[in-house]
Amino acid sequence: MQENETPRIISGKVNPDDVSLDINLRPRKLADFVGQKKVKDNLHIGIQAAHKRGEAIDHILLYGPPGLGKTTLAFIIAGEMGVNIKVSSGPAIERPGDLAAILTNLQKGDVLFIDEVHRLSRIVEEILYPAMEDFALDLILGKGPGARSLRLNLPKFTLIGATTRYAAMSSPLRGRFGSVHRLDFYDETDIGHILKRSARILKLKIDDGSINLVACRARGTPRVANRLLKRVRDYAQVMADGNVNQEITLAALDKLEVDQIGLDEIDRKVLKTIIEKFDGGPVGLDTIAAAISEEADTIESVYEPYLLQLGFLERTPRGRMATRLAYEHLGIKYKRGNTPQSSLW
Repeated sequence: MQENETPRIISGKVNPDDVSLDINLRPRKLADFVGQKKVKDNLHIGIQAAHKRGEAIDHILLYGPPGLGKTTLAFIIAGEMGVNIKVSSGPAIERPGDLAAILTNLQKGDVLFIDEVHRLSRIVEEILYPAMEDFALDLILGKGPGARSLRLNLPKFTLIGATTRYAAMSSPLRGRFGSVHRLDFYDETDIGHILKRSARILKLKIDDGSINLVACRARGTPRVANRLLKRVRDYAQVMADGNVNQEITLAALDKLEVDQIGLDEIDRKVLKTIIEKFDGGPVGLDTIAAAISEEADTIESVYEPYLLQLGFLERTPRGRMATRLAYEHLGIKYKRGNTPQSSLW
């Protein structure tokens, strides 16, 4: 999250107050991890096979939208393998020396987890390649004609990389991961199971109807679901007796301005701007950004993906257009029935 970006209740990115909550609610075993069945099955096989061979598990790349459990899975893998995990991030490893310090402190079988791995600098990546392939660290000592190379052997370790931008990674780095897994958005049933588990840990009394109300607003993201649950709990403790029913849940969610499908005030502002100011579009991204006083990059990377997923927004060669579904959701009469379908030519 950028420094000037206001935290959103329905954002999958980590907010400062999420840290303690994530740690408390994070499952410790693969069996307790809800959803992502294909990913779990493949990881289970890899872990069991590595145990039988007495080796470290292959390097693993996890990618997908924020808040779906990439970090949680990294900790689970380390726990299932019975090894330590060292955590860092792409932006934090600025120089080759930073990476060398981390790698030389690893023990046999340890897991090195690098979040936002797509943000590693190219010079750091060059150091990482032989470490991943040959478990060796190539260093250059000295400068000029007197410089000499030194190769340090490393214990066999597992690198787990996580990224929200798979395409932004360099091909050589992607190709060095032996196991690549994509995490998808969760359905409401799985989100409901996650919320029930979180409620038990938080010792929160909540009925199934309230669970469903929160689940349908969570945008298929466990982090958002847990964040909403925490805010509902806070509201219930202050405005009621601490127990959560559907009336309390709806009142809390209304206070947060999160509607029945997970749109917040900013999402609705983007849609209403396109519909009311620009007659539904098409309208350019920069024009929308100027109209709502936002950065174009923020709209494209933060607000648009979920609106596109819902089918409320359409990208065309001429600009963004609001769809009939967006009009219906906002309760606005659809006026563009004869608008031809967009094409890519």
